Amino acid sequence: MPSEVPFYNLDPQNEQIREAVQQALMNVFDAGWYVLGDKVAQFEQEYASYIGVKHCIGVGNGLDALKISLKALGIGKGDEVLVPANTYIATLLAVSDTGAKPVLVEPDIQTCNIDPYKIAEQITAKTRAIIPVHMYGYPCDMDAIMRVAEQHQLFVIEDNAQASGALYKGKRSGSFGHLNAHSFYPTKNLGALGDGGAITTDDDELARKVRLYRNYGSQEKYKNELLGYNSRLDEIQAAVLSIKLRHLEQWCQQKSVLANYYQEGLSGLPGLFLPVSSSTERVHSYHLFVVQSDQRDALVVHLKKDGIQTIIHYPVPPYKQQAYKGEFSENSFPLADSLSARVISLPLFPGMTKAQVDQVILSISRFHR
Repeated sequence: MPSEVPFYNLDPQNEQIREAVQQALMNVFDAGWYVLGDKVAQFEQEYASYIGVKHCIGVGNGLDALKISLKALGIGKGDEVLVPANTYIATLLAVSDTGAKPVLVEPDIQTCNIDPYKIAEQITAKTRAIIPVHMYGYPCDMDAIMRVAEQHQLFVIEDNAQASGALYKGKRSGSFGHLNAHSFYPTKNLGALGDGGAITTDDDELARKVRLYRNYGSQEKYKNELLGYNSRLDEIQAAVLSIKLRHLEQWCQQKSVLANYYQEGLSGLPGLFLPVSSSTERVHSYHLFVVQSDQRDALVVHLKKDGIQTIIHYPVPPYKQQAYKGEFSENSFPLADSLSARVISLPLFPGMTKAQVDQVILSISRFHR
């Protein structure tokens, strides 16, 4: 009987960097400085260089990165912010936290990203910003989004939580917006040993504000310029992320090769729709490999019986969550609803073997044929 295929397994990555991480942890321990020290400063410089921007500011997690970005742009009560209708709820929560209203925009059914040609339909006199989310690691159409933003004088905050390693026309995702939010949750392409996040920007003044907001609104101890947060990337996570950053391109390439195996092995199956692949203009980071199936729920059961783990990203659109009950019209986002009923994320991780991919392909092929 074939062995089980996990949805994600960190062991291959961890083994590759075990000694370096252990040494880094001891160095932080021995240094005796655990908050906003040399390791955070080093990682911020390295990640800013990788993304191709002037500034990187480490924060506590990806949600805080969005919240602080919105705050730094002055967005609050009475404002509206455009977000994808099919994103993870964190994108909406950040907007709601400021007192602003999240306004949902339907996705492009092929890419699962926000449809730039539907954005203009939702713009009102209250609209202040757009948050494009690079869903599953595939870059949004940033040229089209930035054109709309410039035409209507809107801020852009890239939600780059799923897209570390992605490229749009030769530029890193997370470098296009006025501010850009990143997550280093452990299963992301660049993952910490716990929660972590960052904000990137080329704007000196916005970077200054973000640094204030992450640290109680303070630049000088016991002097607070604004109502800030306690949201700081800690030294341990920064030290680990610096090590992992050196391997990020290699790990993304491994996932890209595995994704190509999936594409070749699953193409042509009736009722199964594959994700958009990388191209010369848009390089997928393959945080997730998400297919759409006409018989998704039955497929999940079938794969589980074959020992293959899957996850649905996401089974309930954010506008249908209890947290937003009464704020959106029922069934008003049919494309988001359709995706939530059809998507299934297949196993994909650095160190996954071709034999494991073949096992998944064989199981899905049996089901769909």
